[in-house]
Amino acid sequence: MTASANHHQTGPARRRVAVGMSGGVDSSVAAQLLVEQGYDVTGVFLECWRAPGCRTDQDRADALEVALGLSIPFEVLDFKQRYHRVVVQSFFDEYQAGRTPNPDVLCNREIKFGLFYDWVRERGFEYVATGHYARLVKANGRRRLAIPADRHKDQTYFLYRLRPEQLGHLLFPLSEMTKQQVRSLARRRGLPTADKKDSVGICFIGDIDVREFLRERLGENPGEVVNAQGEIIGRHRGLWFYTIGQRHGFEVDQRQLVKLADGTTVTKHHLPPFYVIAKDAEHNRLVVGFGSEAYRDEVVIEDVHWLEDVASLGEKQSGDDGLLVRIRHTGELVGCRLTVQDGRRYRLKLDQPLKGVAPGQSAVLYKHQLTQDICLGGGLIS
Repeated sequence: MTASANHHQTGPARRRVAVGMSGGVDSSVAAQLLVEQGYDVTGVFLECWRAPGCRTDQDRADALEVALGLSIPFEVLDFKQRYHRVVVQSFFDEYQAGRTPNPDVLCNREIKFGLFYDWVRERGFEYVATGHYARLVKANGRRRLAIPADRHKDQTYFLYRLRPEQLGHLLFPLSEMTKQQVRSLARRRGLPTADKKDSVGICFIGDIDVREFLRERLGENPGEVVNAQGEIIGRHRGLWFYTIGQRHGFEVDQRQLVKLADGTTVTKHHLPPFYVIAKDAEHNRLVVGFGSEAYRDEVVIEDVHWLEDVASLGEKQSGDDGLLVRIRHTGELVGCRLTVQDGRRYRLKLDQPLKGVAPGQSAVLYKHQLTQDICLGGGLIS
C-alpha cells in the first residue's frame, strides 16, 4: 500500500527541523509551511560560491528576511571550499574529458544532502527539509522517493543519489503543490520572495553563458570535425563548447561534404543539418552526423547508485508495470529494459530512440507502482 509520507505534529513535543533556505520562493514557502505545521524550525543558508556577478549576498539577505518574518532562528554555513573542490573542479574536469556533467546532482549528494545533512543530524535535528519538488511516500513499511504533484517541476532527477537511510529524515513540504500554488501562497502570506525570479542554469555560473564561462576558465582548443566515417569535414573551437545533440557552433566545409557525398543525401543545393553525435577527447575530434544519427536506442550506465533493491529488476518488461528512464531533467519518461552488463555497468534498451544522449549526464530509473512513479536510482551515461 502506498500513502503520502507527510509529517504532522501529533503530540506536545515539537520535532526539530532544519530547512535549507536559498533565498528563493520555494524554500521560503517550505519554511512557512513547516512553521504552520508546528515544527520547531531553524533556517539555514548554505554559502557555496562567491564570485563577481554572484547573487550570494542578496540571496542570503532574502533568506534572512524570510526567517525574521517567521520568527525562526537563522544560520549561515560556509561550504565554499568543499563546493569548489568537489563540484566546481569536477565540472571543469568532466568537460575537459569530453563529457557533459550535471553539477546539480553532485551538489545534492555532496553538499545539501552530504555536508548539510550531516551537520543537521549531528546537532540533534530530526529532519532536513528543502524546497525541492519531490515526494516521499510510504510503501511496504519504508519511505521511498517519488515524482511530486507538479510533474513539470519534478526534481527527483537531481536527487537519485540520496542514500536510502536518509529518506526517513527528509521533508519536502512542496510535494503536493504546483509552482503556481507556491507563488500564490507566498503572496497570501506576504513573503518578501513571493515574486522573486527563479534562478536558472548552473548556480556558480549565474547569468553568464556556459560557453563563455568555459572559455574564460579553459580557453579554446581547436580541432577537427569529422563525420561518422572519420572523414574530416570541418573545424571546432574546443570539445567543451559542445554537447551531444547540439546543432550549431562548429564549422563544416560544404565543398568537402559534397565531394564525399553519394550525390543523393547531400548535394550543393541540399545540405541537411548536422548534429554532434560524439566527442573523441583522445584525438580532440568532434563527431557530427545527420539527425537520424543523433538518436540512440541503447544506453550504458556506470557508477550506478540504487535507492531501491533492484536485484530482481534485470530483464523486466518495460511499460506500465515495468521500468521507465529519464536521461535529462526535463526529459520524458521512456520505457526500457534493464540488463546487467558486467557487474559494474548496466545496459538500458529503450522503447523509443532518444536524441542527445550525452556521456556524463545521468540516466535515472523509475517504476510505476499504483499511483506513484517511484525513483529507483540511476547512473552516469558512459
